[in-house]
Amino acid sequence: MCTRATAAPAPQHPCGRVGVHPRQPAGYSLIECLVVCVIIGVLASVVVVTHRQHTLRAGRLDAVDALTRIAQAQEQYRALHGMYSAELSALRSASTQSRQGLYLLQLQRSGGDAYTAVATAQGAQSRDSACPTLSLTVDQGYPQAGPSARCWNR
Repeated sequence: MCTRATAAPAPQHPCGRVGVHPRQPAGYSLIECLVVCVIIGVLASVVVVTHRQHTLRAGRLDAVDALTRIAQAQEQYRALHGMYSAELSALRSASTQSRQGLYLLQLQRSGGDAYTAVATAQGAQSRDSACPTLSLTVDQGYPQAGPSARCWNR
C-alpha cells in the first residue's frame, strides 16, 4: 500500500500569522535601491541624448524653410530681371536670418544663372555637429541641396 507524505506545517509568526518567518526583514535592501537608481540614471541619460538629437534635427527645418524661401524669391527675381540676384536685400521677403533665428543666411552668386544660398547654424543650433551648415546651389534652375540629403531630413 502506498502512503502519502504530508507536507511540513508552515512556520507560524509569534502573533499567530501563518507563512511569515519571524526573522524575515521587511522593506528593500540598500543594494536593491542602488540598482533601481542606477537603472533610472541610465534611462534618463539615454532620453536626454535622444531628445537633444531630435531637437537639433527639428531645428534644421528652419534652415530648409529659409533656403526654400530664398529659392522662390530668386526665381521671382530672375523672372523679372533675367538673372539671379547677388544680394539678399534685393529679394522679396528675404532676410539675413532664418524665421526662428537658428541660422544666418548668405547668398553667393556665380554668374547670372547660378547662385548658392548658405544657412549657418548659430546659438543652440550650432551644437549640431552633423550639419552645421546647409546649402542650396541652383544652376540654371536646377537645385542641388547640400551637404547631404540627411541634413535636409530626407
